Amino acid sequence: MKHELPPLPYGYAALEPHVDARTMTLHHDMHHKAYVTSLNAALEKLPGLQNRSAVWLLRNPDKIPEALRSAVHNNAGGHLNHSLFWNAMSPDGGGAPGGLLGAAIKHDFGGFDKFKTEFETAGAKVFGSGWVWLARTRKDGGKLTICTTAGHDNPCMHGDYPLLLNDVWEHAYYLRHENRRPGYLQGWWAVANWKEAARRFDLSGRSAGKTWEEDVQAPATTG
Repeated sequence: MKHELPPLPYGYAALEPHVDARTMTLHHDMHHKAYVTSLNAALEKLPGLQNRSAVWLLRNPDKIPEALRSAVHNNAGGHLNHSLFWNAMSPDGGGAPGGLLGAAIKHDFGGFDKFKTEFETAGAKVFGSGWVWLARTRKDGGKLTICTTAGHDNPCMHGDYPLLLNDVWEHAYYLRHENRRPGYLQGWWAVANWKEAARRFDLSGRSAGKTWEEDVQAPATTG
């Protein structure tokens, strides 16, 4: 079974002016597609792993031959992270989360505004290319945490459950924001999909009937 490029859950221009249509076109149709193509090419040499999920491939590097480990890791991570990223944004996004996720953010960060500031600061400090995440730990009662990853690493590699993410590779923002990453991070809240983050928060707390890996990659609702 080959990995497939998921369609965007909205049009290329749907996130304007916060994320421009040209960036979305290049980001999805070229960058993400290249990760999927390269991942499938690497797995052609590993037929026993072709049915494994991107999460499994990231969490089990010792099961991948060393000669192909980097290629599988980088492209599985790029595929997984971008698949999550498209659904972390919505034309109807913005605002603040309510319900259990909103309460958890208030409890663990001292308020929504404090959370946003901490998230932006972490993203701005990523050296080179990477991602900034809101994740739920698998310990301390499921406490929320902000973390960053280099390249295409994912919090699931360390046992944490990703809820919301922002891409701080330059190709995610450079056409519109040039080198002004902090401005991109600040404006991005207008399209942040809190409905999807809340759905993932709910999934992270219940895994009955599914493996944890299946939950991480569970198909998102549109919008």
